[in-house]
Amino acid sequence: QTRKLLTHYGIHTRLISYHEHNKAASGPELVRRMLMGEKVALVSDAGTPAISDPGADLVKLAVEAGIAVIPIPGASASLAALVMSGLPTDRFTFLGFLPREKSAAVGQLQRLTSAAGTVILFESPYRVKRTLAWMREAWGDVPAALVRELTKKYEEAARGSLQELSVWLEETSPQGEYCILADLRGLSDTKEEEAWWAGLELAEHVSRYESGGLSRKEAIKRAAADRKMPKRELYNALQKNIPEPE
Repeated sequence: QTRKLLTHYGIHTRLISYHEHNKAASGPELVRRMLMGEKVALVSDAGTPAISDPGADLVKLAVEAGIAVIPIPGASASLAALVMSGLPTDRFTFLGFLPREKSAAVGQLQRLTSAAGTVILFESPYRVKRTLAWMREAWGDVPAALVRELTKKYEEAARGSLQELSVWLEETSPQGEYCILADLRGLSDTKEEEAWWAGLELAEHVSRYESGGLSRKEAIKRAAADRKMPKRELYNALQKNIPEPE
């Protein structure tokens, strides 16, 4: 895509591949060339260079070498999606891409329950349905928006609850890269007794985490943190099959 754009404007200069799989070798070489007086423009075929992108590592190398880094502002998918989402914009958290393993992804999402703002993340069309399901598991059916193909011909946005967006995706074949946004303001004020696990027995609480892929040890640790009780106390209660201590 970059070559097409350069050709269109009659710009004929060398393009050097730099990506996740060759950055360890390509990065130092680019820095060496810059130290010799050459100028390098970091571009990407989509998105903003260095945002959820290996270009961030090149910037770090350049800064460490004392090379000036000059940003050229352009379209940012995360901010453009936030603006058009209709969700709160005064406070937001950008996640980039979630881990591919369910336990790690859901754990990361659950730790954001007190974010008290809008959460923004990126996802591919191949994993977007799965990610929406994980978000519902972590946060419940919160207000959200699904935005794809920003600034392109087929730009599209869907708004509603996470469940409604899941239904929408069943009727609309996923394509293009997505920004998923969710409003967590309501969760930050949720009282402990209103939490997702409030009606569960101790064993059920731990079992929910285990079913998400966590080991029993980690599941007990998470459940104890939820209930603000020592994990040893929770473990003993499970062993003795006694009610949760007052």
